[in-house]
Amino acid sequence: MSKIDITRTELVWPGKYDEEGNLVPPRRVSLPFQVIERVSETRATRQQREAEKKGHVATLFDYWQEEKEQTTDQNDGWRNKLIWGDNQYVMGSLLEKFAGKIDLIYIDPPFATGADFSVRTDIGDEEIIKEQTIIEEKAYRDTWGNGLDSYLNMLSSRLWIMRELLSDHGSIFIHLDWHVNSLVRLLLDEIFGRDNQINELIWHYRRWTGSAKNFLNMHDTIYYYSKSSNYIFNEQWIPYTERSLERKKNYHTRIKGDDVYETHIDERGVKANDVWEISVINSQALERTGYATQKPEALLDLIIKSATNENSLVADFFCGSGTTLSVAEKLGRRWIGCDLGRYAIHTSRKRLMEISNCRPFEILNLGRYERQVWQGVTFDGQKQAQQMLVFEYLKFILELYGAQPLAGTQVLHGKQGSAVVHVGAVDAPVTIDEVLACLDECKQMGQKVLHILGWEWEMGLANLMVDEAKSQGIKLLMLTIPREVMEQQAVQKGDIHFYELAYLETNIQVKGCQATVSLTDFVIPNDELIPPEVRQKIKKWSDYVDYWAIDWDFQNDAFVNGWTSYRTRKDRTLQLNSEVHEYPAAGKYRIVVKVIDIFGNDTSQVFEVEVK
Repeated sequence: MSKIDITRTELVWPGKYDEEGNLVPPRRVSLPFQVIERVSETRATRQQREAEKKGHVATLFDYWQEEKEQTTDQNDGWRNKLIWGDNQYVMGSLLEKFAGKIDLIYIDPPFATGADFSVRTDIGDEEIIKEQTIIEEKAYRDTWGNGLDSYLNMLSSRLWIMRELLSDHGSIFIHLDWHVNSLVRLLLDEIFGRDNQINELIWHYRRWTGSAKNFLNMHDTIYYYSKSSNYIFNEQWIPYTERSLERKKNYHTRIKGDDVYETHIDERGVKANDVWEISVINSQALERTGYATQKPEALLDLIIKSATNENSLVADFFCGSGTTLSVAEKLGRRWIGCDLGRYAIHTSRKRLMEISNCRPFEILNLGRYERQVWQGVTFDGQKQAQQMLVFEYLKFILELYGAQPLAGTQVLHGKQGSAVVHVGAVDAPVTIDEVLACLDECKQMGQKVLHILGWEWEMGLANLMVDEAKSQGIKLLMLTIPREVMEQQAVQKGDIHFYELAYLETNIQVKGCQATVSLTDFVIPNDELIPPEVRQKIKKWSDYVDYWAIDWDFQNDAFVNGWTSYRTRKDRTLQLNSEVHEYPAAGKYRIVVKVIDIFGNDTSQVFEVEVK
């Protein structure tokens, strides 16, 4: 091993340098994004419009508690972006178009605490704890494999890319607690430069109980660094309370003889310092989503106002429950959010949709492209021919499913007990033709049970193929390959679960050019995640549904959110009948119904209708 020349004071850990003594660069993979959903009108906006039609102009407080509503014009075609995926891949893919374009990055990464950040969610009238998957553990807690070394590698590689994404007048706020703040500060000094540290901010909050043998922890640290000396900074003022203002007026009034002297008081309040006294989110707050690590909107409001201007681009690559995105939206900033957890994406989507006049945004992922990279890296694609690469992939998935490879077949790949198994490709959805080919080979082999494993599925496949298989005397089971198979920790722990596709049933009514959709049944595929004592209290199938939406004219591309109904903390009701949709002209249309269950898993079904 080559000797590492020490020329400066720096933080060093195993894995920072390679065996030759060279600094290991952050991995950059540029992949195309896939737009999976577009949201152009929110429920809150629609409610406001309908209220205005009835002669009642909805007030701001119908939708959120803020002093002033702010919107921005997006006629330039920009859409805010909510991205599902590993933030290292996501940020690497953003570099092509967004290097030097982001004005503010706020991140609230895991603190290396090992704490359990399970999410609380509602089912019917019951609150349950949603235990984390390996994916969510990686996103929200210290599960980086090799402890602190692994954590530092994770964070360092991402901070280097974030620096490239920042504009010359941009800045980064990184939210930490005492577990790692001293180490991360050294990282930030190295990456951004000690001269570019603007502040060490203290978020002070009150906490009334604690059982540990130490002083009660009542603050977090937020490091504020810029990319250059030309950073955006807007002074912020903490307003006085009425009582405090009155007291200061009296204090600053002096009487000398017959003369009264008054000292000027700036009624804006006091200029914000580096200690921020902001309350944590209480259990009854409307902004509360159930995330244990959720930060108050007031905290992000102060950060975004101080470090950006209207229409600035804000990013949060550990966006969690979507606090940064929500505040950025309300303040008229553009935003990009990213998270590894599917439930986080769903929570953020709903939260944004509750904002009146929320601007259009889109939901993206790296989809098959990310899986292609994983396949090449995992099975050494640079050294193996494509055929061998596919063979190793199929062998890997079959082993995780508990199936044995099957030789001498055309489209069937394995056998598990009495069932034959087909594994869908990494880079394509399972198609109807693919299922039909599997059914044909089953008939030729005299097999009566078929299991198909897939990453994605062609729209409308599920119900159609189950009925087709039944007509041929074959029991068909379709199961989703979980994203956890791409995480080494999940594989090592055996925490891999293949879930059946959920089942949904609808009733579509068409009269002339008008159509309505009713959701009539839904079967959740993973009810074993629900504690038995809670499962017994389920009153009806719709308790499992958290959100459903309709694309009235699906064009075989992204799902366009045309109508939605979903539950919130404030309103747990769910409309099962859609509003009437008016088609512009007679003809044939494809309606897609998307259902998202209480765990954030989505199921879609396509229906063809004809309007006259």
